[in-house]
Parts: sequence; structure tokens; C-alpha cells
Amino acid sequence: MDTDALRLFVLAADILNISAAGRQLGLAPAVASARLAKLERTVGTDLLHRSTRKVSLSLEGSEFLPYAREILAQEDAARAALGMGRPVASGTVRFAAPSTFAQLYIAPILPDFLKRHPGVSLDLRLSDARFDLIEGGFDLALRNTALEDSSFKGRKLADDVRVLCASPAYLEEHGTPDHPDELGTHRVIAFKDQTPRPLRAADGRSGQFDPRDAECRLIVDDGLSQKLATLAGAGISANALWCVHQEIADGSLVRVLPDYVVDDQSVLWLVYPKTNVLSAKVRVLIDFLLERIGGGSAWESRESGRTTELK
Repeated sequence: MDTDALRLFVLAADILNISAAGRQLGLAPAVASARLAKLERTVGTDLLHRSTRKVSLSLEGSEFLPYAREILAQEDAARAALGMGRPVASGTVRFAAPSTFAQLYIAPILPDFLKRHPGVSLDLRLSDARFDLIEGGFDLALRNTALEDSSFKGRKLADDVRVLCASPAYLEEHGTPDHPDELGTHRVIAFKDQTPRPLRAADGRSGQFDPRDAECRLIVDDGLSQKLATLAGAGISANALWCVHQEIADGSLVRVLPDYVVDDQSVLWLVYPKTNVLSAKVRVLIDFLLERIGGGSAWESRESGRTTELK
């Protein structure tokens, strides 16, 4: 199978423009169209639907695309193994990430990534809702959870330490709890499913943050909205340290039960579908994020040593 034609198909599928894909590979539009047509004859089906206004993937093309990516990744790896140079990263990376984290830490560094890798484009899907990587055709996703699905691989980006906090105004009006058992008498803000969260202190003490046992009149599904409601004095909430470290540092939020963290083993993972070879474009994005954000130093260095001791 002609891997040059496969590369053209993958690029055309990413940008949905055959002529533009051909130009990126140094091909005239007519040559690019002819090469794709030959590939379709080889595989025995239309991979792209063409009209005078747009190009779209066919159902067969959508099913064939991940295999085409894999063949190209294998070829690049084989060339590198034979000393033919590190493959140049190119193409579009479809990347899904939580919106709040992306706004704070990923969006500000994207210009540096795009400058460093001129052949790579990014198609970002930013939401606190979880996308299906396979059905959505994503190359990479950032998830804050345990990595349980055996169909995926992942690289750890950072620990996802979560702490309880409230505004000074709320604590002045309602008092400050001294023990986890006292949370049941307070107003709390729940995230999505109101799941109880275990709490742990460095000396082994434990407790629970359970919105169902407290006065919970506010449930949110967006991390930034939860922080803003907490800042406004709506109650006590459990937040990722990466989201609230600045507010804790400037005093607009106060750690509640500061000896405790949420003990749910939450980790920030860069997750990608399991494959024999990781494509160059995904690998360079993973390496870049690990270089600039990995380990969580961007937020943990601003907290007290208490957080480090609890890990």
C-alpha cells in the first residue's frame, strides 16, 4: 500500500480539504485527487465524500483512518530505527481536556508549542464533560482520574491534589469547622454527582466530605463555576489545588480543615488509545506538556509544604 497516499488521506481527513492537504505535501490539486482516487481503488471503497462545497469522511473512511495512522506511525518508527532520522511531527492532533485546566495552563503555552512544531495543528475540545476518545476520533485527552480502561495508555502529568476551601466571608458568617464531622452542619457545594469524598490527614486521621449529609443547595458541573461560587460565599467546596492555589495564596479563599486533603488517588493523566507506535505529532505534544506542566510545579510551589508532605 502506498504510504504517501495514506499520508495524504490522513492529512485530508484532518483538515477536510484535499487541495490544501496536497499543497502541504508539495502536490498539485489534480495530483492529490488522483492519488487519493488510486488509494480508494486499492482499498475498494470511497474514503472521502466530495462535493463542490465540502469534503467529508465516509463511514468506511472513518473506520479506515485509525489503521492508516497506525501504518504511518509504524513506518516513521521503522525509519528512525534504521537511522533515517527522527520523524518530523506533522498533522492535526485532536485533544480533549477539562475546560478550566485548559484555560489556566494549556491555552497560555500553545503559541510556544505551535512555534516549536510548525507542521502540527491542534483541534481542541475543552469541556468538563468526558469525551469518548474512540468515537470522537481523539488522539489525546487529559483526564483527572485513575487509569482503568485497558484499551488506553497514559502518561502521568501530575498529582491532582484536592482540598476543601471557602471564602473568608462565608467562614465569618458560619464559622470554621475543626473536624470533618462538623461539615454536616455547613453549606457545601457539590460537583456533578454529589459523590462522597474521603479525607485524609498526614497523621492518619480520616473523615469524609459528603454533600448529601450537609446542606447542599448548589450542584455544578463546571470547575470554574464551582470556584466562582465558592469565592462568592456560597459554601465549602472540594477543589483541585491547581484551580485554587492563587486564590489561597492571596487570601480570597481559605483552606478548610487544612490538615486534610481529598484521598481519592486522583491523578492528571495524558491518555491516548493503545497502539503499538505513538505518532510523532502526539508524542511531541505529550513531551511539551510534560516539559511545561509536568509534576504540577506551576501550582504546588505556591502552596505550603503541607501539600507535599501529604502526597
